[in-house]
Amino acid sequence: MKTSFVTLTVPDTFTTPRLYLRRPQQSDAPAVFEYGSDPEVARYMDWPALVDMQDAIKATERAVRRWESGEEYAWRLTVRPNDTPVGGVACSIEGHRAGLGFVLSRHHWGKGYATEAARAVFDWLVSLETVQRIQATCDVDNRASIRVLEKLAMSREALLRRWAVRPNLPGRPVRDAFSYSWVRAA
Repeated sequence: MKTSFVTLTVPDTFTTPRLYLRRPQQSDAPAVFEYGSDPEVARYMDWPALVDMQDAIKATERAVRRWESGEEYAWRLTVRPNDTPVGGVACSIEGHRAGLGFVLSRHHWGKGYATEAARAVFDWLVSLETVQRIQATCDVDNRASIRVLEKLAMSREALLRRWAVRPNLPGRPVRDAFSYSWVRAA
């Protein structure tokens, strides 16, 4: 945890009407590979699509390490009652700011799962009095992520020119992104 002045209790799980979010586990690697290797899922991500199972194992180990260190909390998203991850929601908390991100298997697009899962983590972040700002960025062409962030009542703050390398697009271009935020009222 990067905040030195607050002891933070992070929920291991969230349950929504249709979803279950839980801490990452080493056994998640095959499911992470399934969605993380899909070129359409990885298209606008700032990480390269997973190439093989070893990539998925490393990604899963990294998620477990980051959780344990407090660097990032990345819940695996499962569709109840199944426990196989089909995506995830992650947040990082540094002082009064929190970052939010999400990913979802293409097989589950268009069902509202990303919004439902992100809402659970977003609402928890809002409940933390120390969090004054929640922020996220997304590629300017990632319409689905834009919709999720706007459904969370986050406001578009800025167009960030040449903000992020998109390694899964031809030529690995540096692309523009939108910055979204929720800010606690003074």
